[in-house]
Amino acid sequence: MTDISPALRILPEIVLTGTGVLVMLAEPLLKPTTSRKGLGWLAIFGTLGALAASVYQLSLHAGTAFFGTVQSDAYSAFFHLVIGGIVLVTLLISLDYFEGQSSYVGEYYALILFGSVGMMLMTCSVELLMVFISLEISSISTYILAGFRKRSATSPEASIKYFLLGSFATAFFLYGIALCYGATGSTNIYEIAKGVSGGASPLLLTIAFGMMLIGLGFKVSLAPFHVWTPDVYQGAPAPVVGFMSTAPKAAAFAVLLRICYGAYGSVTHIWVPLVWILAVLSMTIGNVGALTQRNVKRLLAYSSIAHAGYLLVAFTALAPLGIAAASFYTAAYAAMNVGAFAVISYLSGFNEARTNLSDYAGVARRHPVACAAFAVFLISLIGIPFTAGFFGKFYVFTAALNSGYAWLAIIGLLNSGVAAVYYLRVLGQMYMAPAEAGQEPDVIHARPAFVLGMAILVFAVFALGIFPGGTLRLARAGAATFTAQSVMARF
Repeated sequence: MTDISPALRILPEIVLTGTGVLVMLAEPLLKPTTSRKGLGWLAIFGTLGALAASVYQLSLHAGTAFFGTVQSDAYSAFFHLVIGGIVLVTLLISLDYFEGQSSYVGEYYALILFGSVGMMLMTCSVELLMVFISLEISSISTYILAGFRKRSATSPEASIKYFLLGSFATAFFLYGIALCYGATGSTNIYEIAKGVSGGASPLLLTIAFGMMLIGLGFKVSLAPFHVWTPDVYQGAPAPVVGFMSTAPKAAAFAVLLRICYGAYGSVTHIWVPLVWILAVLSMTIGNVGALTQRNVKRLLAYSSIAHAGYLLVAFTALAPLGIAAASFYTAAYAAMNVGAFAVISYLSGFNEARTNLSDYAGVARRHPVACAAFAVFLISLIGIPFTAGFFGKFYVFTAALNSGYAWLAIIGLLNSGVAAVYYLRVLGQMYMAPAEAGQEPDVIHARPAFVLGMAILVFAVFALGIFPGGTLRLARAGAATFTAQSVMARF
């Protein structure tokens, strides 16, 4: 088998890094009054290049590079495509969101690109120290993006809360890595797997797993590590929330899958009960919390917590079924959640002065197309047939049933019924409640880039729900490659 250049193993990250540097170099050359939209288009073309590089990686044989710290295979390429798609639509819907509001929009595009570099590196790293470095690259970018509306009182507050609690959670993850090293003498996923299967310090390894689970649980908003989520989602700009509620989660879940099935695959009896409990807590707390919300962004924040629980249900299934189910659900959730926050950004404008549920009374009469798209995303989040959400949940719950966790699947289905209540409440406000006087939203105009981004998301929701075969094949190919590599590493 012919060796390939190590650079090809991280080609999407190289493309995004180069594009981000170009954006940063070009931004100071523009006058303060000049539109930064051209920088946004540069970022979009760079993202398309990264997506093309991810597709190219599917044709490469699985292998490692840079002294075994990163590995490119079908598994990492799948998550590269998911994260790249999220970045692409986020940039498209952001082009007009910041138009005329500030002269530092170029930094926004660069931060999106640099953050996605860290997320992509997380998905292909098989060395925990590399995961930690990538996690920090991703986190620093999202901390800044959360506070990007500097003149708003809530946005800087969201950034500070996210930074302080995120730093605290990162310390748990780093301490877990240190304990893994103490137990096995290595921080490489496959070397840790050998130590775990060889019976090295089971108590220390269990504590290490718990520490890492806490750190990653914060990133994906699992209960009880979710306390930052409602405040940060409410204060951050809507396009940023769409990005940070999906792309970092995809990366963190990719890492968690590697740790669970790769490093700790031989001791599922240790971590499956923990995952079971966290899944139930996240689904229940997320859905019950959403029922009491009157702010749409906070409602979707609690919804995000619940969906993290749904995704975690797949972890209880045996590999490769559980890996494929979690991977597919990640893609499905990304499409519908980015779309929901894109519509909020359109209806509320840059100032986001009207994001309460009462502000959506009768809004479908004034913005029928945007609300129709919002309805598509909401019914997909519910799990109505022929949408991505339905097939994602079906695949996750089926995986749990096939692995003998019927009660977990039943709890998930009951929680889906509870979730329908608050999603339908939003739909009822838009289509059935009478419009109140003086409630006209401060809208941005739906320009071609925004329309294109929304069209991509609506298409993805229906495509994943009606024709899921292609995405499922990619998810299963990634799971098969991942499982084969993990098994080989133990011998």
